[in-house]
Amino acid sequence: MTIDVWKQFEENNITHSAAHHLLAILELKEKRGYARVTDVAKQLNITTGSASTNLKSLKSKGLIIEDENRFLTLSDEGESLAKAVVTRKRVFERFLVDVLKVTPEQAEIDACKTEHLISGETARKLQKFMDEQRSSKAA
Repeated sequence: MTIDVWKQFEENNITHSAAHHLLAILELKEKRGYARVTDVAKQLNITTGSASTNLKSLKSKGLIIEDENRFLTLSDEGESLAKAVVTRKRVFERFLVDVLKVTPEQAEIDACKTEHLISGETARKLQKFMDEQRSSKAA
């Protein structure tokens, strides 16, 4: 049985842009206690119109909830997805810096590019590898 690996890219839950919109809401809620479309736009350095259009898509997928006062909240699924992206980015960034000796600046760029693309399985195994590397160096 042949798997069309290239099609796996198209089956990602969210796009790079969508991931950053979710992360912006997560960060804003943590920092300020609230997030609005204008706040997301400012955080991402895009127009309010662009943010509104992108957030509308995430709302239709059930990842974002907007209340009657126009405040944004991540649904349970949206929050879970955003936190998974953050975790994957941190693990991959640490791998690039600690193992491959990539500069922190380049590692941040590369981790940002891949944070929403790698699978949960790969992220867990990379985390395990990093933990084992740290343990063996400490011993």
